[in-house]
Amino acid sequence: GETCSALLLFISVMTMFMSGVVAIFEYDLKKIIALSTLSQLGMMMFSISLGLYELAFFHLLTHALFKALLFLCAGILIHGVGNTQDIRSFGGLSLNFPLVTVCMNLANLSLCGVPFLAGFYSKDLIVELACQYSWGVFILCMMFICLSLTVLYSVRLTYLSFVGVYSGGPSISVCESDHSLIGPVAILSFVSLISGPILSWLSFPAPVLIFLPVFLKWAALLF
Repeated sequence: GETCSALLLFISVMTMFMSGVVAIFEYDLKKIIALSTLSQLGMMMFSISLGLYELAFFHLLTHALFKALLFLCAGILIHGVGNTQDIRSFGGLSLNFPLVTVCMNLANLSLCGVPFLAGFYSKDLIVELACQYSWGVFILCMMFICLSLTVLYSVRLTYLSFVGVYSGGPSISVCESDHSLIGPVAILSFVSLISGPILSWLSFPAPVLIFLPVFLKWAALLF
């Protein structure tokens, strides 16, 4: 049992690390989101290797909601700029896709674990409980590095897509008047705002008590 969980722990942390590093150097929009999914799967396996099964499932549910939102927003962007997935040919899309920009940034922030969005409730709990288990400094450092990699590729994705100068083809079709595209995005945005607290109230009968020194308590937020 011990060796199995130690092995799973090591593999999952390495998965989180490698997928995060690859996502930073990737230019394909869908590949970045897929690699971030891989990184979050590493997070779930990490939580399973610590014996936090309910928590891993809780993270799976919340993550499914905002990752679906990310993929839908990415699809709308790809459709809008003329079927290109290369984020080097995006830029300044917040002017043409205001709603999709808001929703995609919401999903990205939720993925990064910004307080009181859906991802925060599951991710932060996993991180803090992992800090409470004494698995050694290396695993903790790797975990925090993986957290900061998540933030890095999310910020890079946002910057290359929505900030800066548009560098793509001559035509952008604005899809935001199409309700069949925007409806699911709006619903998922609302759900990924409220699903964190609601699911945590439903699945954990009592609040989790976590005792940590101050710098570890702040570490996730700082990274």
